[in-house]
Amino acid sequence: MPQRLEALRTWLHEVLGEAELSIAPASSDASFRRYFRVEGAGDSLIAMDAPPDKEDTGPFVHVANMLAAVGVNAPRIIAAEPGQGFLLLTDLGHQAYLDSLSEENVDALYADALAALLVMQHNIHTAETELPPYSAQLLLEEMVLFRDWYLRQYRQQSLSESQHAALEQVFTQLVECALAQPRVFVHRDYHSRNLMVTEYNNPGILDFQDAVYGPVSYDLVSLLRDCYIAWPRERVESWALGYFHQLVTAGLISPQSDTTYLRWFDWMGVQRHLKATGIFARLHLRDNKPGYLGDIPRTLGYVREVAARYDELHDLHALLSDLTD
Repeated sequence: MPQRLEALRTWLHEVLGEAELSIAPASSDASFRRYFRVEGAGDSLIAMDAPPDKEDTGPFVHVANMLAAVGVNAPRIIAAEPGQGFLLLTDLGHQAYLDSLSEENVDALYADALAALLVMQHNIHTAETELPPYSAQLLLEEMVLFRDWYLRQYRQQSLSESQHAALEQVFTQLVECALAQPRVFVHRDYHSRNLMVTEYNNPGILDFQDAVYGPVSYDLVSLLRDCYIAWPRERVESWALGYFHQLVTAGLISPQSDTTYLRWFDWMGVQRHLKATGIFARLHLRDNKPGYLGDIPRTLGYVREVAARYDELHDLHALLSDLTD
């Protein structure tokens, strides 16, 4: 890694033409990417280091351009060196939603985030042709992470033949529900860690390189049933239904009953939270990143709460009831 940092420093000097630059860690994420804040060339900037043997900067650049085209507040690409895996980006600041949300401001901050989501879903017309589909295979592969990494490896939980079959059936039902929804641009990680509080055009939107074309409720549940911060169910459902009604007004979805909308929302959340639980376990066991383990009880709590309210998810609720966090 010291060699990569030195290579990044050399590239930044060449791009910016500055003899003196301050380069300090800005953040890291669950991938191999690292981010550095660069100062000394006017406005603060962000440098991304994405080792090309492990990460491809192409999707990030492609989606950044899609977001810029519709006017939401995402980092702009100032310079790129894809051969080395370096990008230089505008800086959206230090203040993440996760560190800022409170009872006093949550309605306003979520209103901004939902407005930006509506812009993306309504105006990115090329998502179907330019982004990968959120296919049945991908949806299933994500949930298998829960079974393989959380249940089997982290919890050392052996499934009986009947439990295995029941879990497979639940996975199938969740995939079918996701694929039955209208499809739109999906950021795929639209939550409080990836949204920045900005003075203008709030929020700043990060970590969008895994965007796909998929279920309309996916980003909504990512935001409102966040793995990192929780709100009362009644409040969440009110926000969710309000957004679905905006989608109807915008002509993005056809009018349905609130029960149908909430089923889309609930079941999409179960799919996402099973995936996230598996990823958190894998980050700990494979990547030596235990920091996400503390988010598993909240994430699985969503699954337990939703599964208890749907007869079709009874077997999943029974399985989770046998586990203790």
